[in-house]
Amino acid sequence: QVQLVESGGDLVQAGGSLRLSCAASGSSLRFNVMGWYRQAPGKQRELVATITRGGSTSYSDSVKGRFTISRDNAKNTVYLQMNSLKPEDTAVYVCNARLLLATWYDYWGQGTQVTVSS
Repeated sequence: QVQLVESGGDLVQAGGSLRLSCAASGSSLRFNVMGWYRQAPGKQRELVATITRGGSTSYSDSVKGRFTISRDNAKNTVYLQMNSLKPEDTAVYVCNARLLLATWYDYWGQGTQVTVSS
């Protein structure tokens, strides 16, 4: 059974940095895409960044230039380096892993809280 376990969430001051990690355990599946979503209180879940197995990345406009996504395929782990954090980045950050077989299969982590104080 696949488990995505996030870590790295914390309370940080505006302008600070955090690095989130998400490790996929219990499986040797080679996920086609891994990424991060976030959900702030009272708001819909928002796609933050994705990275393909080959290393192609995409970012939401709100984090472009500040966040960097990377992955270690050997460890089945995805990272999110977050710099120049703003209070509006406060949210629960959730890891996602996607596998393409006959159709797309999605796996989700439990989330890690990031709080940015002003």
